[in-house]
Amino acid sequence: MELLFVIIIGAGIGIVLRYLIPGRQTYGILIAPAVGAIAAAVVWSGLTWLGWTFDGGWIWVVSLGAAAVASVVAELIIPRVRNEADARMLHQLSGGRA
Repeated sequence: MELLFVIIIGAGIGIVLRYLIPGRQTYGILIAPAVGAIAAAVVWSGLTWLGWTFDGGWIWVVSLGAAAVASVVAELIIPRVRNEADARMLHQLSGGRA
């Protein structure tokens, strides 16, 4: 049950960060929440396999911190990569005139 909570909160962190970081017009609306949810779930699962208990506070801090970090990294990298790819494609399609 706690895994479900951490996934929902991780997705919520991704949603909030989507609107705080510029460049959101270059990627879909579900990318940031999905990255946050996946990162939180993977870190939570890994920490429980390592023996961390679900009722400890640090597992929550680390899991949700990982969701925030992963969302920020994705939201900073995706627009830059997308803009470069779009410019490259425009150059290619215009025959070098643009």
